Amino acid sequence: MAPSTTAASPLLRWWPCGGSIGSTTTTGLMKANLFIAINRIIFSSFSSAVFGIGTSFFWAAHTGSPGPVVDAAIRLTQRNNHGNISELLDNLLRGYDNSIRPDFGGPPAVIEVDIMVRSMGPISEVDMTYSMDCYFRQSWVDRRLAFTGEYETLALSISMLGRIWKPDTYFYNGKQSYLHTITTPNKFVRINQDGRVLYSSRLTIKAGCPMNLEDFPMDIQRCPLKFGSFGYTTHDVLYRWNSGRSAVAIAEDMKLSQFDLVDCPAGNMTDSVVHNTALAGATVLNADDDIETKLYVSNYSMLLVSFHLQRHMGNFLIQVYGPCVLLVVLSWVSFWLNREATADRVSLGITTVLTMTFLGLEARTDLPKVPYPTALDFFVFLSFAFIFATIIQFAVVHYFTKYGSGECYFNADELTSSSDEDSDQECGVNGGDSSHLHSIKISSKCSTVTSISGAGGTDSKVIEVIPLSMCSIPMTPVRKSSKTSWADLSCFGSKNEDVPPSFESSSFSTPVPSTKRSSLQLPLGGSIQTQRRRKRKKRTPRFNSVSKIDRASRIFFPLLFLAINVFYWVLYLSRSARLPQQHKN
Repeated sequence: MAPSTTAASPLLRWWPCGGSIGSTTTTGLMKANLFIAINRIIFSSFSSAVFGIGTSFFWAAHTGSPGPVVDAAIRLTQRNNHGNISELLDNLLRGYDNSIRPDFGGPPAVIEVDIMVRSMGPISEVDMTYSMDCYFRQSWVDRRLAFTGEYETLALSISMLGRIWKPDTYFYNGKQSYLHTITTPNKFVRINQDGRVLYSSRLTIKAGCPMNLEDFPMDIQRCPLKFGSFGYTTHDVLYRWNSGRSAVAIAEDMKLSQFDLVDCPAGNMTDSVVHNTALAGATVLNADDDIETKLYVSNYSMLLVSFHLQRHMGNFLIQVYGPCVLLVVLSWVSFWLNREATADRVSLGITTVLTMTFLGLEARTDLPKVPYPTALDFFVFLSFAFIFATIIQFAVVHYFTKYGSGECYFNADELTSSSDEDSDQECGVNGGDSSHLHSIKISSKCSTVTSISGAGGTDSKVIEVIPLSMCSIPMTPVRKSSKTSWADLSCFGSKNEDVPPSFESSSFSTPVPSTKRSSLQLPLGGSIQTQRRRKRKKRTPRFNSVSKIDRASRIFFPLLFLAINVFYWVLYLSRSARLPQQHKN
């Protein structure tokens, strides 16, 4: 027993029974021994793990496949990491109240925002709305979520969003916005070591866009997007654009069918709301007035981005402007038609007017019923006015037309043969008693003229009407000294054309009722010879020349339309101040 006593004697010196070392020294020695023991355990575990991993890799290098020890070691490491992160999050959220904003009672929380626009459209003029698909990112600092460790950033599940505070952001002019949820809600959250939280989500935003369509379709629309806090005033929350990246970024492959996105400026705004409830940070509006009910003003932080959209004109040039110009030019064809062609000119004018009316109504189907005319309305009305003016112009021309419409007129005195020889060769007389009707054939290719004689020998003049479409009349007037005879008038086309079968007979007689035959007599003079001895006259039909109004209209209408078009395009293109396409990323 002596050796044991001798070996144990040095240890007894650390635990003297005397009172020179108090209870404080005893407690410190116990903690030191415990610390040494824990370190020995950790070191031995670490050494075993390293030895096991090394041995496993050694055997894996020789056998060609990792052994079960490597898998076990990896799983052990992952389990430890997961356990550490779970323990870290539990420690961060222990005692965390997600209903209280960061730095409550101190300075306002600053929310930094940036937007990445992936696509835009549709843009509706009728509803005055636009839609866009974007990544909406918000970032703020919450010192309650600050941590230390080997990880700089923690990418967490979306279930974590329900356990931390986040801003109550909403869109002031939003209308049917929604979060994408296929195949899972498209949002994530990340936490940095300093407590900064990044919250990103993919949204489709449908917002209102008040449009001014006075310059349509040469207009540039400015569609705003306003968002801010729904309940927190500037005393609690402030919104700022992210200074580390572009406020609004546009995807390089984004295309719009009817517009070009030429600019997207962003800025900060403050929305003021008047109410009668005293809130934190509210300002009294009527403090100097002796009124029992006081009014308060609360300011709300808000961010604004305006999308400048320049409309494409190609579609409207093809579907509206081009057809309108062609219809106006088509209406001018009536200036080159004969003034006797009443049916042709009227039908052409009415057709163009109806077509122009339909085109004008069709152009406004995609536009709201605004109380002011647009640039397109002005052009359609201008084209309609020119087409309508062509009809009025023809009415004036027709009013000053001396002879009827569509026929040639001749006097009965002039419808005799130009010479005796012509009468013998070209004319035939139906002999008989005085009750017969005598018909004179003017030409083998022309119609007939009938002269009726009464019982008393008086000659009643009858005018034969020849349709203008059946006669080719020279447009240059025939002078009195001309030797052209009535027989030179060509009907049914040129002289070489065949005579219609209905006109091949030598003479034409108009039947007269038998009851009136007794009253019919030969013309005054009693014989054909007397008629032949009448004074020879030059036989020329009475037809209308080209109207001076038509001649002036052929020049005046195109020049006036061209001048008004130049003024129209210069005015509206300068007013709209169209810009080249440029994206700000």
